[in-house]
Amino acid sequence: MNVTSIGDLAQNLMLRTRHAQLKSTISGLTQELSSGKTSDLSGRTGGDLSHLTDIEHNLTRLDAYSITTRDSAAFAQAAQLNLGRVQDTMGNVAATLATVGPENSVLDMAHASAQARDGLDDVINSLNGKLAGRSLFGGTATDRPPLLPGEILIASLRNALTGLTTTADIEQAAKDWFDDPAGFQTIVYAGSSEPLAPFEIGVGERVSIPLRAEDPVFRDALRQLATAAIADDPALNLDAATKGDLLQRSGVSLMNGQDAVIGIRADLGFAEARIEEIATRNSAAASSLKYARNELLNVDPYETATRLQEVQFQLESLYSVTVRSARLTLLEYLR
Repeated sequence: MNVTSIGDLAQNLMLRTRHAQLKSTISGLTQELSSGKTSDLSGRTGGDLSHLTDIEHNLTRLDAYSITTRDSAAFAQAAQLNLGRVQDTMGNVAATLATVGPENSVLDMAHASAQARDGLDDVINSLNGKLAGRSLFGGTATDRPPLLPGEILIASLRNALTGLTTTADIEQAAKDWFDDPAGFQTIVYAGSSEPLAPFEIGVGERVSIPLRAEDPVFRDALRQLATAAIADDPALNLDAATKGDLLQRSGVSLMNGQDAVIGIRADLGFAEARIEEIATRNSAAASSLKYARNELLNVDPYETATRLQEVQFQLESLYSVTVRSARLTLLEYLR
């Protein structure tokens, strides 16, 4: 019978190699036990990391979409609040102006005109609203307020109306000035003519909030408020009948104009609901991907602890074998 043995040097090398393997295994299992993640990713995936890479790519993209959805939701909410103030101001001023007529006293007319002037400033301030330093109603020009102060609007409109004495002429001249590209849109509107780019909130999903302070609905509200505010201006020198008629007609127009603002707010509300729906969908997709990733990477802590104990026992056994083999030397035999 042939007996094959290895020399002391070879045996020592074998023991050292086995010791290094066991120490490496213990280190990996300890890391898995503390992190809950596999330390042998290649072995866990069979060497094919494409599925895991795809999951990570999609999660990164969904993280980016989550930021966009939060931004768009905050933007839409801020715009909605400011539009609510515009609507409330129009309603309050309209309630006062609609009750004023030629038969009212000069003091009543002056009070109504002053309320319209305050309302004009309130609407301008609302349309100049910002969120995180970005203008809400300036189109792509988000770095500045879209409307100049009411004093500039009143002064420019006054020049366009001076010398006119009838209600029809004043209303037509005011409309022409607000619609003229060289009028309101050049002198008062400082925003961009380009609407804000749509928010990309999902794969193939975009939400547009194309609100600008120069939109016809807002221009009409500003025109009615400015006309009522300037009706009592001494520079126009209007008689009581014309003044009262202007105030009353502006009030009725403001009251009717609320429907258009409500329509804009309804469209914005639809955009808000869509943002919330897509955000929920993205969140569900992210949760599903994270679950799939965990299935690939997570380890069973009980199984890992059991394996760790086994490897530790093997290492201890190796130490015992090493000690015993160290004593099987010629020096020990001679002793």
